[in-house]
Parts: sequence; C-alpha cells; structure tokens
Amino acid sequence: MYASSLLVAVLRCLLVLGLALSVPVALATPHIQHWRMDNGAGVYFVEAHELPMVDVQMVFNAGSAYDGTHPGIASLTNALLDEGAGKWSADTLADDLARIGAHLSTESLRDMALVSLRSLSQPTTLASAADMMAAVATEPTFPPDACERERAHTLVAISAGDQSPSSLASRAFFKAVYGAHPYAHPSLGDAASVAAITRDELVDFHHRYYVGHNATVVIVGDLDRMAATALAVRVAGGLSAGEAPAPLPVVAPLGARASLETIHFPASQTHVLAGQPGAWRGDPDYLALYLGNYILGGGGLVSRISEEVREKRGLSYAAYSDVTPMRVAGPFVMGLQTRNEKVEEARQVLQQTLERFVQEGPLDAELQKAKENITGGFALRIDSNSKVAAYVTMIAFYGLPLDYLDHFKENVQAVTVAQIRDAFQRRIDPAHLATVVVGGN
Repeated sequence: MYASSLLVAVLRCLLVLGLALSVPVALATPHIQHWRMDNGAGVYFVEAHELPMVDVQMVFNAGSAYDGTHPGIASLTNALLDEGAGKWSADTLADDLARIGAHLSTESLRDMALVSLRSLSQPTTLASAADMMAAVATEPTFPPDACERERAHTLVAISAGDQSPSSLASRAFFKAVYGAHPYAHPSLGDAASVAAITRDELVDFHHRYYVGHNATVVIVGDLDRMAATALAVRVAGGLSAGEAPAPLPVVAPLGARASLETIHFPASQTHVLAGQPGAWRGDPDYLALYLGNYILGGGGLVSRISEEVREKRGLSYAAYSDVTPMRVAGPFVMGLQTRNEKVEEARQVLQQTLERFVQEGPLDAELQKAKENITGGFALRIDSNSKVAAYVTMIAFYGLPLDYLDHFKENVQAVTVAQIRDAFQRRIDPAHLATVVVGGN
C-alpha cells in the first residue's frame, strides 16, 4: 500500500515537473545577456535551468569567404582543430570527452567557423570539458600526419562531388551568381588548391582569424551569470586579441552576368538551379522576402512552384525556392530535378511562376496561411538548449537586436501583401537569373 502510494506521488511530481519544464519553453523567448571580454570576444548568455546541461559555441569570422588565395584553407584549418590541441592528441581528446560524457565538434561554413561543446553542468565535468574546448580553439598543434590525413579526406570529398550532379550544380550556381566574390568558390576548395596548402599556412590562418576581436562566445544552459562569466574566460580567455578582418565586399547584382550554363552528366534526371543574389542578415526586406518565398516555393507541397511544377504537370517530385541570408547578400535560388526530356518545359514553368509572383504578389489567403504556419511552429524552434544556442549564435554573429526572437512573431504578422510585392519587384529580377542545368540528354 505504502509503495503504491509512493509511486503515485512520484508520478504526480514528475507530471508537475514535466509541465513546469514545458511551459517556459513553449511560451517564453530566451533572455539574452551580453558583455565583452578583455581580449575583445563578445559573450552572449542565456540562463536555462530546465536541464543540467550547458551548450557553448565559439564562432569566428573564419569561414571560406576568408580563404583568400587558398580556397579550402578555412575548412581544412577548422577540421584539424581537434586533431591535436594543447596536451591532448586526437585520441586522448576523444577518450577524455567520452569519459565525462561531453561532445565537442567543429564546423566551417562560408561565413563562419565554429567550435561547439555540450556538457553536463556539474562543475568539475564542465571545467574539464571547457579546458578541452579552450585547447582546441586556442592551441591546435596541427600534427603533420593529421594534416596529410585530413587533406586526403578533403580531396576524396572533392572528388566525390565531381561525381554528384547536385554538387556540380551547386558549385556552378555559386560561381555564376557570385563571380569574383569570396562566396563564389566551394567551402572545401578545389583539388589543386587543397593539395598545395602547407602546414605553415594552416598555422598562419589560425593565428590570424582565431582571435578575440574575431570571436563570439555563446553560452546556453544551467549556469548563473557569475558562472557563465567564468566559463567564457575559461574557454576563450586564452585567445590573443588580434584584429577582426575587413568586411566582406558587397555582392553586385547579376546584371550582364545573368547566364545559362549546361553541364552534361550521364543521368536519367537533370538538376536545374536558377537564382541571383538575395538578402543579407539584417536586411530590411528580409521578412517580406522570407514570407514571399515561403508562398512561392519554400512552403513545401503547398507552395506555388510545387503546385505548378509537380501537381499540375508532374514534371518533378520536388521543386522549391529558398532565400538564404548571409553576412552579405546570400543566394535566392529555385531548384528542381526532372526527366531529361522535360528539362526545358520545367525550366520555363519555373521562370513563368517566378515572373507571375513578382508581378502580382501573393493572395491574402496565401499570406495568412504562411503566417499561421511560420508563427505556429515557432515554439518548436526554441524548445531545446541546442536550438536556442543556434538562434543566439545567429543573432550574435550577424549583429541582430538581442530582442530579435521576442518580436519575431509580431514582425511576421505585420508583413503585408503590398510589402511582399514591393520587395520582390525591387529585389528579384526574373529577367536576370543565373541558371545551371546538370544532366544527360
């Protein structure tokens, strides 16, 4: 009897605890605290005690846009950070992380390079994990054998991309849209450049870009402000101050660079990508372009492109459009795969659907449905520490207002049909697209 009553009491407590933990996630946006360290690194902190976990991200302006004359060096540098750092070899680092149940990873994109950590918030565990993260970010040793091994892996990945029609299309598309801009080349680089990168050049890249004035630290989890301050110093205090790199150049409109490129590839399906420079983070037109794109081709099977290309004509299983904001204008892209003999028809339908949308804009009912879908799923986007950390990283890295998430839903609701039509007519030019077709005939 006593055991049964105890079980019921425990279950009730767990139910109440579950409700208590779920309510803040569903209803509240994270409160972001911000300060700057002595070495110039910015720190962004969200206190979250629902779980005994801490997520830390160190973010650097050190993506492939900063490769310069060595395409692939940013990616290769980042991949080598955890192949030996401080007193740890790659094996001992992996063993020590596994022993305390922590997870550390690195990633390199076009705009940014990241070092990420997830750990229990128990003080001794977190301290050990933080020391390893600090070593990876500040003291990579770039062992010569690891450099050659990672170079070989990268060359294999580049070679595999040469055999993938989707990879070939993406590479050609970025080159056509961005020309001589740093966004034009693939983040992995090319085979010739990667083969020529020396260990000294990797070390120099790290010394130049992995510095305090080029770093942002994001902390989300089971800490108070004092503990978060100490953690930030522990993971990033060893960075030299250094200097932030010069801003990326502005992306020029396509204009006369609009093009149609055909790449022959033996396959039963042809890949088509078409687009131009789009929006940047903080762009005043971004929400209008975002909502408009959701209706045009970003909303899955209910979007106009899917309706015209897939549902009405059966030309493609999946057809879409996307607006990807970046440090400077990221790509607006439309894409599909279709049977080889239907390429021209599918491309024309894609073009005509864009032209009609730019000219007319969305219907009131389409916009209302898009708003409901976007705002209705908003709580799920911030329902875990890792998701909150990703959003805070985006806010911090791109210099968005700290209350960006607080006002996201109301800002979405405020967008009008007229604003979407105006933004698309000013920013998206159907007569000047870079189009890439990869497939067989």
